[in-house]
Amino acid sequence: MLPAVIWISLMGLAISRPSLNYLENHFTVQNESEEVRSEAIKRLLEVFGMEDPPAALVRGHKQPPQYMLDLYNTIADVDGVTKDPTLLEGNTVRSFFDKLHSEHVEFLFNMSTVAKSEKILTAELHLFKLRPQASLTFNRHHFCQVSVYQVLDSSKKNVSQGKKLLSSRLVPIHSSGWEVFTITQAVRSWMSDEGSNLGLLVTVRTLAGLQMDLKSVRFASGRHHHHSKQPMLVLFTDDGRRAASLEITAKGSDDFPVGPSLPFPSLPLPATARRSARSADYDDSGEKMPCQRLPLYVDFEEIGWSGWIVSPRGYNAYHCKGSCPFPLGQNMRPTNHATVQSIINALKLTKGIETPCCVPDKLFSINLLYFDDDENVVLKQYDDMVAGSCGCH
Repeated sequence: MLPAVIWISLMGLAISRPSLNYLENHFTVQNESEEVRSEAIKRLLEVFGMEDPPAALVRGHKQPPQYMLDLYNTIADVDGVTKDPTLLEGNTVRSFFDKLHSEHVEFLFNMSTVAKSEKILTAELHLFKLRPQASLTFNRHHFCQVSVYQVLDSSKKNVSQGKKLLSSRLVPIHSSGWEVFTITQAVRSWMSDEGSNLGLLVTVRTLAGLQMDLKSVRFASGRHHHHSKQPMLVLFTDDGRRAASLEITAKGSDDFPVGPSLPFPSLPLPATARRSARSADYDDSGEKMPCQRLPLYVDFEEIGWSGWIVSPRGYNAYHCKGSCPFPLGQNMRPTNHATVQSIINALKLTKGIETPCCVPDKLFSINLLYFDDDENVVLKQYDDMVAGSCGCH
């Protein structure tokens, strides 16, 4: 009986083992799925203006500057959707921390992550002024002159030939809090010649022009003070994507702008996707669904981007679904062209003319707050990311 048992066992193994064709089909489908995912992520990065996603950070104690969080919350709602497009100058804001950590009031910022093609709009130096030490509280001076210089020659920064004045103003000696100085000229020169970035120098003088003791007027440094008070350069730029979008809109119709095409080959849809595309205008009961806006949540954690995106964790892009049957009512927000197309289709005057499509007719921008590869915090606005309403076009 033993040989029979062994034979039956072997037969069972032979029956349960996947065939070579099954394995080939399984791995082909798996490879195709990985290829589609890779291509999809590549396209999504293109939408967000990136070639590669920034490296995910094990941030732990690494926190975004409060200024960047406040700015994000001012211009965006909880889902990242822009509250008012006019609030932000340009479409990109970056914060840079000082790399010098000098004992003196000198600062150096690495601007290498800014593309040369970006338009520099405004650059600001943010310094946190500390309260004077108790022993110097009764200083006879009430104001001091704080000046910010661009260093032109490191060996001559203490003389006028080695530096260029960028900003200067009066600051109350007994005050405490953030002081902001405009340094746009310096950043523009650094962008045109990277080697000219020798940093910034800050001087504090009395109203009579005499050098003041740095113990009287102190600014927080990255070396000795909490990270929330670190010296910071804030840069407002425009990468040109908004201008390109407006140009395309001008070339499109008044009601629905033509979106930019992405420079990637189209991927073939699986059979299941093709079947669902044919039945997209029907609900679960088989009834035709009128054109309407439906939820479409984009979860950055599922995509694998939660390691570098600070906010939002995801957003509702919405999508448009439904039919545009004749006659088109005003509730379907049809264009004149869509109305004419619907009439031609209904009268069957021309072969091959389909009914109008249910598509977004109003689009909103979203904002992303994230860490880049150099651990700078970036706030970036992206146009046409949320379907605000749907119509027949």
